[in-house]
Amino acid sequence: MIRAFVGIPLPAEITRSLAALQAGLPAGRPVAPENFHLTIAFLGEHPSPLIEDVHLALDRLRVPSFELSLAGLGFFGGPRPRVFFAEVAPQPTLKHLHEKVVQAARGAGIPLERQRYSPHVTLARFRGGLVGEQAEEMRSFAVSRLGFRAGPFRVEEFVLFRSHLGRNGPIYEALAEYPLNGEAHG
Repeated sequence: MIRAFVGIPLPAEITRSLAALQAGLPAGRPVAPENFHLTIAFLGEHPSPLIEDVHLALDRLRVPSFELSLAGLGFFGGPRPRVFFAEVAPQPTLKHLHEKVVQAARGAGIPLERQRYSPHVTLARFRGGLVGEQAEEMRSFAVSRLGFRAGPFRVEEFVLFRSHLGRNGPIYEALAEYPLNGEAHG
């Protein structure tokens, strides 16, 4: 079984900006800078032949390259946030790429749930969710950095990643890379 996702790797200058942003994080488990990425679609855990079928479907996608910027910060998890993230500025081509990747994965046999796509880069996770003093410290930390911006940067490829879960967090392995240089179609 392979736990996989499709994502966009980040350039070194964006990774450095995000790592600097994490400095002084008052709570949570920071994501290692080598794991920073923008998820396009989480595929879940599936047998190798099914992941190979997804690879073949992704290899047929033709989408133009585009620019992205990070703009702002946020939390996922409602009143007990579990994730702190950098927001991705709205970009129609990213949304188009997401839709095409989801369509390709479903066409290959992966039953992805329908859900709203909220592009972001995870910076920290909070086991059990943030509460009490830690929640207040994290909110103050985020408010003091609300003007965070990084980019723009050019997105030239997307990647099929394998996620190896471990005690010290996940390790991501690139299984295949797909250039973004085609005309948008299909």
